[in-house]
Amino acid sequence: MLSFVLKRIKNSLPPLRFFNTLSAAVEQFVPLSSPVRMYNCGPTVYDHAHVGNLRSYIFADTIRRALLAWGFKVRQVINITDFGHLTSDADEGEDKMSKGLRREGLTISMTNMRVLADTYTRAFIDDIEILGLDVRHILFPRASEYVLQQIDLVKKLQDKGYAYKTQDGIYFDTHKFSGYGALGRIDLSGQEAGARVSTAGKRNPQDFALWKFSARGGSASGGDHMGWESPWGRGFPGWHIECTAMVFALLGQQIDIHTGGVDHIPVHHNNEIAQAQALTGEQYVKYWMHNEFANLYSGRIGKSEGNAITLKDVVARGIHPVSLRYFYLTGHYRTPMTFSWEALQAAEAAMMRLARAYRSARSRPAQPDILKKFYAAIADDLNTAKALGIVWENIGSLNRTTLDQVDDVLGLGLKEIAKHAPQPLRRDELPEEVRRFVAEREIARGARDFPRADALRLQIEKAGYTLKDTPEGPEITRK
Repeated sequence: MLSFVLKRIKNSLPPLRFFNTLSAAVEQFVPLSSPVRMYNCGPTVYDHAHVGNLRSYIFADTIRRALLAWGFKVRQVINITDFGHLTSDADEGEDKMSKGLRREGLTISMTNMRVLADTYTRAFIDDIEILGLDVRHILFPRASEYVLQQIDLVKKLQDKGYAYKTQDGIYFDTHKFSGYGALGRIDLSGQEAGARVSTAGKRNPQDFALWKFSARGGSASGGDHMGWESPWGRGFPGWHIECTAMVFALLGQQIDIHTGGVDHIPVHHNNEIAQAQALTGEQYVKYWMHNEFANLYSGRIGKSEGNAITLKDVVARGIHPVSLRYFYLTGHYRTPMTFSWEALQAAEAAMMRLARAYRSARSRPAQPDILKKFYAAIADDLNTAKALGIVWENIGSLNRTTLDQVDDVLGLGLKEIAKHAPQPLRRDELPEEVRRFVAEREIARGARDFPRADALRLQIEKAGYTLKDTPEGPEITRK
């Protein structure tokens, strides 16, 4: 039961406002109906998700938590792409699932594709659950379970005159859909100026595959025995049609929110809009929301770049995995962020201090003045960075009820982390030898003698202590 004070706060919340990529403006959120229907573009399960991928699902979960805090009910879908698609939005490149099969030494077949998909679907769901998503209330449809629905949509598009056949598949004719490219204000004239359209007999550069024929005589994608039977022969649905088929089947022909990374805007999401609205004649999605990339100093994080850092790598470094969620919450979802191990360690140190504050906080009625400021920041297009700033400005006075409300939106799981958060030791609680190592290490770091600093860290660890660098200086805990 909500306390009287908390009910009063909840009843006076400012309206939620989100940046809509379609209008390029921050708009007040008004749902089509109840529950709010939200679709989040999910992974192609040929490998582990890397830390850059995971930003999208932390972002989607923050939307869900904000909606719940505002009293909305939510029906959420994260799709699983579990069969072959080419690596680019433009129907080009190496097939991802086939690439995964070769990497693991498995023969390319439909059976092995399912085995691969099962393995990495479980890994993905485990990862996002660790990061604070309540997977019990999320639908995870697999694209392979909706092939008949995808075939049906392609047939309807063909009947309506939006689709045509080429030597390698069935394509959507984008010139027949007025307003193509409106999402993100895509300049199609620049793309068309130097584009080649001869590939597979495409009529226009932006035309995209609705159905791809299985390769003849065997190929990288497995040959004739791969795919599903259709009115056009054996093959695979295009990547874009799978999302629309699952949205229609599970959420309806019009939905409230569709999310994804900014890389989906130019092609994938414009293609979804084109095919869906060509079918129904109605607006497909009311609010399109996209998160920016997380990069390394050397460039974009990605499997093709050979620098894919996974959640398993984070844990192997001895860093609490939820630190990744805290790290992303320190930036606005529409702002690019630079991932580094140092930044993640700083996020962990801050999160642990917050968890210790939770552990020592008293149970008292909610604090309306603080919560109103916190909720106002969240209402302003999910400004989690500002919301966290409000938490830290008031950290000395926050009680446990207020922190519980804050954490319902941030999703860090402070109550659980607080049970295990190590308590830093004061310098006078350390053995003399360890105090000396810590002091010498600070001198070495100041002189940028990092090999010496690393050697001293090892000495501290051999003595039975763990050292973490924080903006306030090193924190020392017992192992």
